[in-house]
Amino acid sequence: MIGTSRAPGARDAGRTPASEPGDLAGLGIDSDELPDGLVVADERGLVICFNAAAGRITALPAVEALGRRLDQVLPLEDLEGRRWWQLTDPYGGLTIRVRQPERNLLLPGGREVLVSAHYVRTHPTGPIRRVVVCLRDTEARRRTEHSHAELIATVAHELRSPLTSVKGFTATLLAKWDRFTDDQKRLMLETVDADADRVTRLIAELLDISRIDSGRLELRRQPVDMGAAVGRHIQAYVAAGQPADRFLLRMEHPLPALWADPDKIDQVLSNLIENAVRHGEGTVTIDITPSASRREAGDGGNDENTATSVTVSDEGPGIPEESMNRVFTRFWRGSKRGGTGLGLYIVKGIVEAHGGTITVGRARGGGAEFRFSLPVGTPAYLL
Repeated sequence: MIGTSRAPGARDAGRTPASEPGDLAGLGIDSDELPDGLVVADERGLVICFNAAAGRITALPAVEALGRRLDQVLPLEDLEGRRWWQLTDPYGGLTIRVRQPERNLLLPGGREVLVSAHYVRTHPTGPIRRVVVCLRDTEARRRTEHSHAELIATVAHELRSPLTSVKGFTATLLAKWDRFTDDQKRLMLETVDADADRVTRLIAELLDISRIDSGRLELRRQPVDMGAAVGRHIQAYVAAGQPADRFLLRMEHPLPALWADPDKIDQVLSNLIENAVRHGEGTVTIDITPSASRREAGDGGNDENTATSVTVSDEGPGIPEESMNRVFTRFWRGSKRGGTGLGLYIVKGIVEAHGGTITVGRARGGGAEFRFSLPVGTPAYLL
């Protein structure tokens, strides 16, 4: 049913029977339920369907559009200012043409929209029976393009610093090798090595983002000892000079068997613990507990421990309340102490790829608290 967005009597004026495949009324679908703008003109070029999304995109009420000429309802122009309907001429143009591919066009006032059209003919090369126009708002695409541009700018900035350092030190060593002492050479090479590692990490982050955004993040599930994994990270920080009493690991037993990608879990732990160490203060507490997965908890009838939860908290200033909903977005930085702002976005993608959840809040000690839960269980291919 097309409802109020259809001109009176339009269904009887040569409309496809309800039983024909593809007919909205025959499928019980209201055109107002469609996410994209839908505008349909009959064989005379008069609008017989104008759904709610089309009204939202064009700022034109359906009652003012129905019954009017299609080129008046949608006075579209291309980016060079030419009238689109005069260029395409669906009713008087080539009889073999069946569609217009999607392209950017302008509505009055300069608003940009994505427009595609399909020509329904009585028979091949026959006269037009319907012109079906699809409208899409470009705002979402513009946001995506802006995000990509921001990502490129961030990457270029982050790459410039270590590559400049690498180039400078290597050029200096090659030109003046004999003028430096062994200690000076070692210091320069250690700096080059550290900057090369920084570039490698950034490239790895970009690859992770690409896989997360495209849904192609591969997981190689194996049994994971979460306590041992956290312990390795704590030992690494202590070996690097952090006091041992700054870390507190608490585990609740028994923990259910966890199958996950150990490398990806190490990446999540590394990011969360590093954030607590760098941006937090006081004791960094890591709690590992069994819990119910979101699915089981939502059922209300299963109290089994079906997930492993890890909470990382500190005693620093925490995250401002107004920033809580932006923590897992790209480029969010909790402080001005460097970083690309991509780490927590990747962490969220990894956790969700495992079927888990991650949240952020305020710890009892006032600092930041990150908690992620991973569902447990043996992979189906091993059962």
